[in-house]
Amino acid sequence: MSDEAWKTAITKIEPNKIAFKGYGVEELMGQIPFAHVVFLLLRGELPTKEQGILMDAMLVSSVDHGATPPSALASRTVASGGAPLTTAVAAGISCVNKFHGGAIEGCMRVLLEAVKRKRDGDKDTANTARELVGEYKVTKRRIPGYGHRVHTEDPRSVRLFALAEELGVAGEYVEMAHAIRAAMKETLGRDLPMNVDGAIATMLCELDFPPEMSNGIFAISRSAGLVAHVYEEQTRMRPVRRIDPSNHEYDGPPERKVE
Repeated sequence: MSDEAWKTAITKIEPNKIAFKGYGVEELMGQIPFAHVVFLLLRGELPTKEQGILMDAMLVSSVDHGATPPSALASRTVASGGAPLTTAVAAGISCVNKFHGGAIEGCMRVLLEAVKRKRDGDKDTANTARELVGEYKVTKRRIPGYGHRVHTEDPRSVRLFALAEELGVAGEYVEMAHAIRAAMKETLGRDLPMNVDGAIATMLCELDFPPEMSNGIFAISRSAGLVAHVYEEQTRMRPVRRIDPSNHEYDGPPERKVE
């Protein structure tokens, strides 16, 4: 290989051989869950059992949220215009940004800063959270990852935090996330629950992921739901229809439990 060749440390390709971070694809297939392979590609090593369960839970939590989020509406609109499935899905992914999915990165940065302040100043968690919330209030900035337009208590967040405790993964960032919620209730007079973006942000901080990677994790998750929306739009709806996000109803299977 030439000395001028550029380098990649992700996947090695040779005749009849494919290896992700050193692991042969045929060894991973059928043995290692998809979420664990995602962790491997992003972090370089396979997760521990506990990390893998949490990673899987995060990907499941954001796989879909109905037909009203910007990504689903964009995908359905593009599909309605006659675009192929992959183009329509890409349109939805392009909507993942500051206010949709992108709050994960913003919340991670808040939590990372808050915990750093706590460590550097040798302060307790509650006072650090109050200080931070006070600063955001004075500058009229919103702390990302809290509050939801539909849920008063996001069931996905509740489950992720419970899992983190069960798995022994909960640490300083989980503690800070709860403290910020309490400080906002005290300072703003409103109890803003952590939404799934905030919960994922907290878990990614505990797993030592870089915030720059976080929106991509949401995109990986939401892609599955967008494929379902686009396929339904293409096979069930008439082309070039007016899509009213407030005028639809669910007619899928009734509620059921995992056996």
